Amino acid sequence: MSFFDSLTRRQLFDGTKDSMLGLALTYLLSQESRAKGAEKVQSHGGIHHRPKAKKVIQLFMNGGVSQMDTFDYKPELIRRHGQKETFGLKTAVTSAPGALMKCPFEWKRHGECGRWVSSVFPHMAKQVDDLGFLMAMKSKTNVHGPASYLQNTGFLLPGFPCLGAWISFAMGTLNKNLPDFIVFPDQRGLPYNNAGNFTSGFLPKDHQGTVIYPDRKNPIPLLHPPAAVKEITRDSEREGLHLLNRLNKLHLKTTAPDSRLKSRMESFALAAQMQLHAPEAFDVSSESQATHEAYGLNKKTTQYFGRSCLLARRLIERGVRFVQVWSGAGSATGNWDNHGDIPKELPAIAGQVDQPISALLNDLKQRGLLEDTLVVWTTEFGRMPFTQGSVGRDHNGGTFLSWLAGAGIQGGTAHGESDPFSFKAQTGVTTGYDLNATILHLLGINHEKLTFNQGGVERRLTDVHGHVVHEILN
Repeated sequence: MSFFDSLTRRQLFDGTKDSMLGLALTYLLSQESRAKGAEKVQSHGGIHHRPKAKKVIQLFMNGGVSQMDTFDYKPELIRRHGQKETFGLKTAVTSAPGALMKCPFEWKRHGECGRWVSSVFPHMAKQVDDLGFLMAMKSKTNVHGPASYLQNTGFLLPGFPCLGAWISFAMGTLNKNLPDFIVFPDQRGLPYNNAGNFTSGFLPKDHQGTVIYPDRKNPIPLLHPPAAVKEITRDSEREGLHLLNRLNKLHLKTTAPDSRLKSRMESFALAAQMQLHAPEAFDVSSESQATHEAYGLNKKTTQYFGRSCLLARRLIERGVRFVQVWSGAGSATGNWDNHGDIPKELPAIAGQVDQPISALLNDLKQRGLLEDTLVVWTTEFGRMPFTQGSVGRDHNGGTFLSWLAGAGIQGGTAHGESDPFSFKAQTGVTTGYDLNATILHLLGINHEKLTFNQGGVERRLTDVHGHVVHEILN
């Protein structure tokens, strides 16, 4: 040990970080640490009150979904199509306001609730009796980066924990063999802010989202040693990790508490469990052909998002607390940021998610998983009622919408309304703070009491805002 005593921890980590020592059989590490915040969860299943939900699937449509072309039916906008109305704006976010533009798609009422849905969502339209809509959401900004941070973390600036991290921190694990918080990005890349949308911020790092690309040969990077490296064996991993664990424990005894080191040690333990259990969880070959077809795995347009949704169901089924599925990368194209051509761009991106989301809801319902699983569909802001260029739409933080389904949600309901042009939220106005407060409420958490002291400030997901939207709850 005299040689290792002469090494600093940084030197040791620099020498081993590219090996698989930290991802080997880590049974020597304490499994008690994987309980995380579970000791806070009372016998009734929640932290502050009895919960309706235990797990969450969040479907985030990156880029700003056009509300008046999907779920927000506006007859007045149809009647005034082509007229000039700028609502007092000399300029929009990235362009000069054009003429009013009606939705270019057909509208129909669906379900017993009679919810209007445009033809871009023929599959989701069949689910409206199970959905609770927030029809008049608004954002403080109409810029992608800050708006995405706001909807995910409750703040306009980076560095704050996201919803999934707060839930992991508060609720603890239901399955010590898999992460509490898993993220499936779009196949084209990460969203605006990159991994900042799934960060743990100032919370312990083991609560950040684990990013997985389901279409890759190795969806979890670095979980196993490269096949070409024959020198790394099960025994060598065990011995290396045993040494690393001893050195970490010695270091902790001689220094102040370090949450980063503790989180790293816990990630080693989780990685060892994942080596054994993740391959089964991510293997969809055991699913029936009917299930593959329902999620659209047999079609190029829906294959990737469909696989993400199917894996979300499999992970929720195995006790993962929070799964976030993204549609759209952080780029000028290939997402919901339809500046140029609503008639062409919106059906293309909607067609990638419509069937898989409907299949996910059906699957969860048939398996009884909706009884304790909450599904949330949202975006960062909406679009303008007037044109950008000839048939595009610019950003609009004035109004957008979200829907929820599953545990605790009264299906077929809607709260709030935008103005006749879908320019501004008008009645029953809600924000991302309210959405997150409602999600936490359904998990048995009072959003005002879930706090973390950061530099003397008691921080919370909803900052100093937010109220539970009881109008859509049962």
